[in-house]
Amino acid sequence: MTSTSAPVVTRFAPSPTGFLHIGGARTALFNWLFAKHHGGKFLLRIEDTDRKRSTQEAIDAILDGMGWLGLDWDDEIVFQFSRADHHAALARQLLADGKAYHCYASPEELEEMRAAARAEGRPMCYDGRWRDRDPAEAPEGVKPVVRLKMPQSGETEIADLVQGSVTVGNEQLDDMILLRADGTPTYMLSVVVDDHDMGVTHIVRGDDHLTNAFRQTQLYAALGWQAPLFAHIPLIHGADGAKLSKRHGALGVDAYRDMGYLPAALRNYLLRLGWGHGDDEIISTAQAVEWFDLDGVGKSPARFDFVKLGNLNGIYMRETDPAELLAAVLPFIEEKLGHPLDDTQRARLERGMDGLRSRAKNLVELAENAMFYVVDRPLALNAKAEKILNDEARSRLARLQDALSTLDSWSEDAIEAAVRGFVEAEGCKLGEAAQPLRAALSGSNSSPGIFEVMDILGRDEALARVADQARAT
Repeated sequence: MTSTSAPVVTRFAPSPTGFLHIGGARTALFNWLFAKHHGGKFLLRIEDTDRKRSTQEAIDAILDGMGWLGLDWDDEIVFQFSRADHHAALARQLLADGKAYHCYASPEELEEMRAAARAEGRPMCYDGRWRDRDPAEAPEGVKPVVRLKMPQSGETEIADLVQGSVTVGNEQLDDMILLRADGTPTYMLSVVVDDHDMGVTHIVRGDDHLTNAFRQTQLYAALGWQAPLFAHIPLIHGADGAKLSKRHGALGVDAYRDMGYLPAALRNYLLRLGWGHGDDEIISTAQAVEWFDLDGVGKSPARFDFVKLGNLNGIYMRETDPAELLAAVLPFIEEKLGHPLDDTQRARLERGMDGLRSRAKNLVELAENAMFYVVDRPLALNAKAEKILNDEARSRLARLQDALSTLDSWSEDAIEAAVRGFVEAEGCKLGEAAQPLRAALSGSNSSPGIFEVMDILGRDEALARVADQARAT
């Protein structure tokens, strides 16, 4: 178990420059579960300091995506940009305390440093040329940045709750910028100040931020604050092991909703991307809250697999309450239909949901499979249904229609008995009657059980659909 002496506070801090990415959704989920497991708080911060790229549309998409996934947050949302003056004031305090300094290095000088670093095959590091220099030597007309005085010897160690103990030589940590030349705070400064002020105890994020943690640890020390505990989780890769891209599934959460995945299934799938509990695959949200801790997070990148997600979603669809599933699929059906369902159509779907959902892996497929229950006559036939309904089949349908129209009771059992009696009298196989029936009733070569379908459609609609095709001889 992860040691947590203080009340746990986690945060999710997306930048509103686009949709809620699937990787970000998993990070939010892990933070949410960790806080819930330990009876703590899960906070949301919108890091909107990039004013050119941050949009209200993106903020709305992030909040909508989190709401759809069921990841509720505690307290008010913190908007980072609104706190910029406070961030800058703390940088100026570090300046006054001698822990930071003005740097007047010109763009040309910085480019020379980059070129030298490239030539030597090493990362670009600022060389500290203004660290101990008298500001009186500053060139005229140059607005300085403010840099933190990083330690120049020794090591910075992070006891990461996922990666283990990780160290870096301090000579590799150059003096990072706290305030830009225009006086605005940098991301590194704003993140540290906000995490401290929000009382964050555990920073759970992607391991692409691990290098940031070393610098942030030194900034915490300079400000005289205790750094939170870090947990850097491996990133998500595609099924082929390559970095996740759009072809692998690097889409917004809204795209998964549009593709017909259930939020509970997507939560379960994201949970299992990099975290495990024995051999358990189907894990309810309540179980996830009970079981989740950081010691279950692996160190290797997880692989996103649409096939596995589809299979898992199919399981969730079969286990979802039929009324709840109907409510979820209804928008997909009505969009395809072009208008709201009437009471008769809705009643058919309510009765048919069990038979329909066993053959679908997402709501889009379920809507497609369900359309024959709600479309108007005459039904359009797919190519395979057209092939089934040859002259012989249409002729047989006409005779079968006569046999069915005399039924006193219109129930699944009564219909099946009548069809089997007809088959016996005709001297044909059951499929030679049932498949033309299926084609006439559904417009397709596949559907739920045909006797169930006829019962749900009702006597008048079922016989009318049969007559539509039987008359076409």
